[in-house]
Amino acid sequence: MLVDSHCHLDFPDFAEDLDGIVSRARAAGIGRMVTISTRVRRLQGLLAIAERYDDVYCSVGTHPHHADEEDGITPDELIALTQHPKVVALGEAGLDYFYDNGSPEAQARGFRAHIAAARATGLPLVIHTREADDDCARILEDEAAKGSFGAVLHCYTGGRELALKAVSLGLYVGFTGILTFKKSDALRALAAELPSDRILVETDSPYLAPGKFRGKRNEPAYVVEVAKVLAETRGVSLDEISRQTSENFFRLFSKVKA
Repeated sequence: MLVDSHCHLDFPDFAEDLDGIVSRARAAGIGRMVTISTRVRRLQGLLAIAERYDDVYCSVGTHPHHADEEDGITPDELIALTQHPKVVALGEAGLDYFYDNGSPEAQARGFRAHIAAARATGLPLVIHTREADDDCARILEDEAAKGSFGAVLHCYTGGRELALKAVSLGLYVGFTGILTFKKSDALRALAAELPSDRILVETDSPYLAPGKFRGKRNEPAYVVEVAKVLAETRGVSLDEISRQTSENFFRLFSKVKA
């Protein structure tokens, strides 16, 4: 079994094909899917999808692109929303300095609020970080000093130093179809180096279709292609990567039924 730990089934790209998307994922051996929140205020749409399929779960959070739009959401508000049985994580939240879609100050406030909610609930935080390695590392260190929390740096494309810092704090690193791209040698080298109990696979679909599907709409079934390259990169079998990443997923996303 494999798990797609990060997809966006509520995005318009999937609206007319949800049953097909889920069916193809199941046929490919994808046992669980987590559809990730980008706006707290749109949680009901995510819940409707998660409630429709037994093997689909969701998170609740504010993507850094929408940090100004949802600035001021408190840890207590987030904690209350995690009471739903299908909400298994916080986020995605974090820092994105590549696009100018959210002020750095609002992004940082939101990031810390989500960490506080993750710490209080014991649920993992799905972290989005892009072109913000130094500030992300600083916030993670600051917040870890206040008490431990679980998290994954999803769709990792950052530097080696941030990834190793995250692992040293007990966090996880998630890999997408970017791992399969021809120019991703540095990312593959990092994927080979990280501890086996700290890696996850995901699609971030509908974006970042891997390998032979590049340029097309991505979907959870294609996480198999990410796992294949991760296995090759680490010199192990696909079965071993499937087992290890699924074990890692259920350890981190402990609210998901195994």
